[in-house]
Amino acid sequence: MFWLAFALFLILEGIGPLLFPKKWRRYILQIAEQPPQNLRTMGAVMVAIGVILWHVMK
Repeated sequence: MFWLAFALFLILEGIGPLLFPKKWRRYILQIAEQPPQNLRTMGAVMVAIGVILWHVMK
């Protein structure tokens, strides 16, 4: 199950740079310019959504 989830993660993360490399680079640069607190908040929200989805699907 872990490897299936990891494979899906790699596929989804690879779509951006594969199809839109210039837009993806600009997006990454914009993220890199964000203050650490904003990144921490975005990470916390993503983890929370992931945990909720995991429990709903389980």
